[in-house]
Amino acid sequence: MITKEDMVELFADMKQNAPWDSSKPLLWGYFFADPTKSKLEGASAQLKAKGYQVVGIYDSEPEGETPALWWLHVEKVEKHTADTLHARNQEFYKFAEEHQLESYDGMDVGPAA
Repeated sequence: MITKEDMVELFADMKQNAPWDSSKPLLWGYFFADPTKSKLEGASAQLKAKGYQVVGIYDSEPEGETPALWWLHVEKVEKHTADTLHARNQEFYKFAEEHQLESYDGMDVGPAA
């Protein structure tokens, strides 16, 4: 589970090392995992209704093999602090649990277009 301390460290690292201003809106990507693709499809529709853009649902195996795990990637341009991103992570852990997904796996970040 991603802790608030992890978020404090992330923002401190971004402030020193990222080529973007972490006090501005950024493109945040969020990832969910489950062995059942249809569960992620249902979750993606609900996240889309909340304003997230669905980037895709990907399998974890090389082409031709049965995937052991599917990944849902959604993204949204948002302005976060360590506190608000920690709250978003808690929201997504709860979302994953409510939708019986194997996991909310975390986020990534980049500059907003």
